[in-house]
Amino acid sequence: MTTGKTIALVAHDHRKRDLADWVAFNAETLLEHKLVCTGTTGKLIDDVLDSRAAITRLKSGPLGGDQQLGAMIAEERIDVLIFFWDPMEPQPHDVDVKALLRIAVVYNIPVACNRSTADFLVSSPLLAGAYERRRRDYDEYLARPLD
Repeated sequence: MTTGKTIALVAHDHRKRDLADWVAFNAETLLEHKLVCTGTTGKLIDDVLDSRAAITRLKSGPLGGDQQLGAMIAEERIDVLIFFWDPMEPQPHDVDVKALLRIAVVYNIPVACNRSTADFLVSSPLLAGAYERRRRDYDEYLARPLD
């Protein structure tokens, strides 16, 4: 990872205001990085940052944005995932959410699912500096015999 990270910002509907508040609180830090957001979250974040950031906006999560983000992680184009998901509200695209979190773990991407963890991530000295992310070697898994 380079010094300027690509940070994905995602929030379920009932958590968008929480994410917007968090972004406002951490605006100066976030403006030093590239931001990628799903759907309406991207519009909200752009408003919070007064259009000072170049934000890549993907589709809405239920319309494929979560899957687009997962593909970007698999292509090693995302360094950090901040995903304020709503544990109290069932989502029609829960399988996509689970897949996104799974692929983030596969590629060893730092993930924050709540404000406290997000605060720890953005205050880490590793966010501002170069960092070599270690990924598990899946060659043995890929070479296994198929039944």
